[in-house]
Amino acid sequence: MSGLTFVDVCSGAGGLALGLERAGFEPRLLLDEDDDACRTLRTNRPRWNVLQTDLLDFDPSEHPESYDVDLLSAGLPRVKSNATTVRVESGDEERLLKAAIYLTHAIKPRALLVENVPTLAHSDRFRDFREFARAEMEHLGYQFSWFVLNAADFGVPQDRKQGVLIAIKEQWFPSFVPPTPTRANHMSVGEALGDSMRSRGWQDADRWATQAATVAPTLVGGSRNRGGADLGPSGAKRKWEKLGVNAHSLGNEIPGPDFMWAPALGREGLVRLTVEQTALLQGFPADWKITGKKTARYRQVGHASPPPVGEALGRAVAEALRS
Repeated sequence: MSGLTFVDVCSGAGGLALGLERAGFEPRLLLDEDDDACRTLRTNRPRWNVLQTDLLDFDPSEHPESYDVDLLSAGLPRVKSNATTVRVESGDEERLLKAAIYLTHAIKPRALLVENVPTLAHSDRFRDFREFARAEMEHLGYQFSWFVLNAADFGVPQDRKQGVLIAIKEQWFPSFVPPTPTRANHMSVGEALGDSMRSRGWQDADRWATQAATVAPTLVGGSRNRGGADLGPSGAKRKWEKLGVNAHSLGNEIPGPDFMWAPALGREGLVRLTVEQTALLQGFPADWKITGKKTARYRQVGHASPPPVGEALGRAVAEALRS
């Protein structure tokens, strides 16, 4: 088994797919219902086969390239958790979870990767879904593992815990080992964004970076029903304030030489992050272009799976499949 292949559903801005590409997987098909997300994928990887459709409407029989792949990956819209308590669920989130499981019946991948909120892996609230997934996976000849990863352990400057389901066909599953942290000392927000903050001559960039000495709170993209982009609920905003960041809105540009950083003045004396900077905090490379208007771009970033985590998961799955 040389080149490994995958189908990625609910691909969003491509964080999970990018990580899997780095781990040696080649995408056969990526799908997402959002126009801006599909444009982001095509902008960054023109050769990728991107299909704009809802997972609930996807018929793999019309896309034979989706069959006989090594991996089906699904970074699905987040079900409601502590980080998304202000969001009203549409009900589609859990339907999409089940749709990803059902899709394994049709395309029969050698492995399945589902990534979502950490509580999906252990909370009583999702016990019925885990039991549904167990029954379906065992019926299809898979063994599986639920576990939780924190993106900060993989070089992402963000406290972002993710619940992960890995299911692999029985003959390969015994060789699967969940990823282990690649970084002992977490990268801080100041370390991650220092060069960016200095890029337009902001004189307080080093002083700000010294204060922003911890990882960021979890980025959340919000729903389409909400208004402008911000960095999360009130608890997260207070954590951002301690990092010297005004989390109530995003900036249109990086601070220039005339910006006066004055935390003592409150919100207006704090720096605002740009969408591009939040993408860096999500682990995207600086040259990854997020398309659309500001709120739509930030929504893609906030909903994304960090590429370094996708890479770690991809390497763990690849090692099992190549064993």
